Amino acid sequence: MSFLVILLILYIIWDVNYFIRCLFTVVAGRLFQSKRKVTDKTSIYGLCTSQDVDIFIRHMNNARYLRELDFARFHFYALTGLYEEVRNRRGGAVQGASSVRYRRTIPIFHPYKIQTKLIWWDEKAIYLEQSFVTLSDGFVRAVALSKQCITNCDVTELMKTFPEAVTQPEMPADLKLWLDSIELSSQKLRKDK
Repeated sequence: MSFLVILLILYIIWDVNYFIRCLFTVVAGRLFQSKRKVTDKTSIYGLCTSQDVDIFIRHMNNARYLRELDFARFHFYALTGLYEEVRNRRGGAVQGASSVRYRRTIPIFHPYKIQTKLIWWDEKAIYLEQSFVTLSDGFVRAVALSKQCITNCDVTELMKTFPEAVTQPEMPADLKLWLDSIELSSQKLRKDK
């Protein structure tokens, strides 16, 4: 009996569902989907359930979007081999910044997909654009920009290992504005020290 209590406590403290979903997303992607180029768009699918909704039980909670974006990023890393190449260089990846623009809600019990695409990189980070699209109407419900800081390796050199990414794309205008905003915020925080 005490074993079950300990197991229950660990389940509550460690959010086991998150880790199970991460593992499932990566393993299912590797087993059932073909490898993708680092410049390709990847997609995962989801369903807005009662665990995802806000207090009014009508649509996906804003915090849940960020959690779902994690799974889509892990899937992208697994299918493209990008994270494997980072790990080969003894590097890692951490979320540096993210911004989500919510256009319309995802109603409860509606299926959706998250599309992830690498849109740019610099020497320290890669930048992803991720979109939530409802399957019933193809409408983009939310768009996220994500800065993934790559630690312990030069990203421009890393990207040269992928033949499709030898040439860096032009920085999208919205990404530039977002990065300028982040820099302004950083300057303000440095002044506050």
